[in-house]
Amino acid sequence: MSDKQVYDASRIQVLEGLEAVRKRPSMYVGSTDGRGLHHLVYEVVDNSIDEALAGFCTRIEVTINPEGSVTVLDNGRGIPIDPHPFHKKSALEVVMTVLHAGGKFDKNTYKVSGGLHGVGVSVVNALSEWLEVEVNRDDKKYFQRYIRGKPEADVQEIGTSDIRGTKTTFKPDTKIFETTYFDYDILSNRLRELAFLNRGLTIILKDLRSPDGQAETFAYQGGIVEFVEYLNKKKQPLHAKPIYFERQRDDMVVEIAMQYTNSYTENVYSFANNINTPEGGTHIIGFKTALTRVANDYIKANKLSKEDAKLTGDDVREGLTAIISVKLMEPQFEGQTKTRLGNSDVKGIVDSLVTDGLAEFFEENPKVANIILEKALLAQRAREAAKKARELTRRKNSLEVSTLPGKLADCSEKNPAACEIYVVEGDSAGGSAKQGRDRSFQAILPLRGKILNVEKSRLAKILKNNEIVSLVTAIGTGVSEDFDLDSARYHKVIVMTDADVDGAHIRTLLLTLLFRYMRPLIDAGYVYIAQPPLYRVKKGKADYYLYSDRELAEKKTELGEKGLTIQRYKGLGEMNPEQLWETTMNPESRTLLQVTLDDAIRADEIFRILMGDEVEPRRNFIETHAKEVGELDI
Repeated sequence: MSDKQVYDASRIQVLEGLEAVRKRPSMYVGSTDGRGLHHLVYEVVDNSIDEALAGFCTRIEVTINPEGSVTVLDNGRGIPIDPHPFHKKSALEVVMTVLHAGGKFDKNTYKVSGGLHGVGVSVVNALSEWLEVEVNRDDKKYFQRYIRGKPEADVQEIGTSDIRGTKTTFKPDTKIFETTYFDYDILSNRLRELAFLNRGLTIILKDLRSPDGQAETFAYQGGIVEFVEYLNKKKQPLHAKPIYFERQRDDMVVEIAMQYTNSYTENVYSFANNINTPEGGTHIIGFKTALTRVANDYIKANKLSKEDAKLTGDDVREGLTAIISVKLMEPQFEGQTKTRLGNSDVKGIVDSLVTDGLAEFFEENPKVANIILEKALLAQRAREAAKKARELTRRKNSLEVSTLPGKLADCSEKNPAACEIYVVEGDSAGGSAKQGRDRSFQAILPLRGKILNVEKSRLAKILKNNEIVSLVTAIGTGVSEDFDLDSARYHKVIVMTDADVDGAHIRTLLLTLLFRYMRPLIDAGYVYIAQPPLYRVKKGKADYYLYSDRELAEKKTELGEKGLTIQRYKGLGEMNPEQLWETTMNPESRTLLQVTLDDAIRADEIFRILMGDEVEPRRNFIETHAKEVGELDI
């Protein structure tokens, strides 16, 4: 075995000690809510993925256990257990108890690592009530158990073994996390993503909490080509198979899969060492630059347009679904959250790959090329038509009020960070909201009827819709390529609709608009959903506002059934201004749900199912989730 293949205690390098993790957990896993909780699983799985990238692991099993712990098992080489040359104790214990200790800092051990800027399994250990690790290597089995990050005893040899790999089981600490319930769907989406990105790797997810033993196996020999097909399964592709390129230069591997559909939105997702980079970076810049250049060159060379049409990047990417995956030795991520790749050499490599690969594909597949570029030319003409319409939603500055929609009841506060706007369904509810609000910081915008479903329309048509124009103008940011978050006139955009089918539909239409054309509002945490009460229960002189059927049942038990007056609110207009203020608009007593976007790929799929052209996926979704819906007024 060469020096580069040796993986023993000498490869474990310690950068700094593990300190203050339990005191400041959010610094290491982002938060102590569900997001941080699931991050624990990702950190353990990342170690196994690193073994797969190094060519030593082909199978990973993730099991949610009945008591709330999670087990991650792989068939990699197993964490070294021999004494560390500096710390003079087992390398396994060093990895589990010292922050930033691991083989991934040694280029000879792991050429590519997703977790290089991560916090490591030691933080998972520190934030767990208990953690147990079992290592199988060199025909022996080793074990160590930890309580809140501290080993109960030294690493023990507990028997022989004819397999290899690492098995880690941990139970999150209830003293640290607000919730310790693992969401199967969240884990499923991430593990599926990892299987797509690592061709040939099998990842199994099991949930032993469920009576039927819910389980899935993710294994994709087609890799990111299958990823694109999966993303487009509820869309109508314009060509049968995704276009695929792969190239390796030095220690960098670049993979690109792309396919066009008849939709009007682009869905381009980028990854660096398996890490999703939603803010893009040099790999995305290289891809987009080359794509636009090749498209324009082909149109000019083949005289596809009589006019001197010049496509923009938005034109070329309309309807495009693409995955850009790069794997490199030393990724330079901007910020601890790893949301943007900064390696300058990646841009040129990706640019070169796409230029050569796509130009070659177009020459060999002229029918497909013509279909793709005809769509881009249509998008270009639609963009010109939308240009004038967009001007209607622009404002010279965020304080100019002369161009604001007449039905907007604005607030007097001029600091956007202190302002909020309620987007309300109908004039009746709008009237109550205008009377009940605090005029100093709360603005009210009533919408008439249902806005256009933007999932099925180009921007030119969207900006002819009066209600959408009123909303965009009131918020002040513009839309699409003209969007400017700094121009937002309110840092809380609150959607407030009735608790019936129509209200739910209007809410979904509004969220679709915000997701497709004003998504930075969601990313910045500016979008909220109001939670008006479902019931008003009166007994004697006492009033109680209840927000669910469960709360109603509990209150009936508490108060007794006799002498109760129960009012079911079917619409916001049924509440007088004082009631609406007290229950839904008063910051001291209201409940708001913040709209977050933890998984853009899953969000895109849901919006496509609910609001797209395909009926069958929508029917299947409704049938699958119907039982999750409680009492609903129709």
